[in-house]
Amino acid sequence: MTFSALTIFVLALVAVVVLAIGLWAYGTANRLDRLHVRSDLSWQALDSALARRAVVVRAAAAAMDAPEARRLTALAARAERSERTDRESAENALSSALSLLDPEDLRPQLVAELADAEARVLIARRFHNDAVRDTLALRARRPVRWLHLGGTAPLPTYFEITERASAAAVADGLSLDSVRTSARVVLLDERGRVLLLRGHDPEIPDTYYWFTIGGAVEKGENLRAAAVREIAEETGYTASAESLRGPMWRRVAIFSWGGELIRSEELFFALQTEGFEPHHGGFTELEERTITGHRWCTADCVRELTAAGEAVYPRDLADLLEEAAAVAAAADNPEVRAIT
Repeated sequence: MTFSALTIFVLALVAVVVLAIGLWAYGTANRLDRLHVRSDLSWQALDSALARRAVVVRAAAAAMDAPEARRLTALAARAERSERTDRESAENALSSALSLLDPEDLRPQLVAELADAEARVLIARRFHNDAVRDTLALRARRPVRWLHLGGTAPLPTYFEITERASAAAVADGLSLDSVRTSARVVLLDERGRVLLLRGHDPEIPDTYYWFTIGGAVEKGENLRAAAVREIAEETGYTASAESLRGPMWRRVAIFSWGGELIRSEELFFALQTEGFEPHHGGFTELEERTITGHRWCTADCVRELTAAGEAVYPRDLADLLEEAAAVAAAADNPEVRAIT
């Protein structure tokens, strides 16, 4: 049996079309899988942010009058215990109660903690809803539905929570003294240890915390230039902008420092070097008084500091070090993702 040239052409064309459809379906299924993973991870991050807010609310309630304290504690407990279907209403009830708080009734540190917790919830919610939107948009396409490329994975759902005009505010009367962008660096040595600085608020000298290298971006600087400058000022090490990888993480922090309430959007780079002994010749007079030490830390060391009662920022740094090391060793810059 022989085939005409037309028949061969048609068969070849059909084969090409089938192959193209197969490759598209395979790629789309993989993309859907990644989107579902992203939705799941974003929900976990949101759940963690909501849980942290509940913890901070209870701490604030402990410093308040009994009736209001009992109400806040009950609302926080209800929000934590609620199933996913009832979680939105429970969290919104807690948000409404927080909106009635007078910041003047709380210590500045608690005000900052509450503001930070609320801001993290709203940021995590936005990331989650973005992930849900992208997943649903792809799942809704006809070819995806016809070919059942979504498999049996349940459709993700949005999470709606009330946002006030100022996401960083615990109450309408709260105002920020400073808003800034900061470049931070996870500076690693050849053993994977991160260099941390130890410091304290000038108004709270007995409470210490640990943090990564970095600081505010100055006028006229870009992020990389600010990161390079901060490394030189805080460690004495000279790095090139090209050696930095990132930014890899974005973190929004709201905190009280020196009697002011500050909102800082922090972008993190990764850099791996050989171990060295830092010197602080670039410190300002205030930094000389408030930064009291440094330490190269493994992930276990970071956990030990936290267990000893000294906070480490970012909070999940011990779990993030492996990712930072991978970014530092990579040839390309990663996509920026939110951390807490």
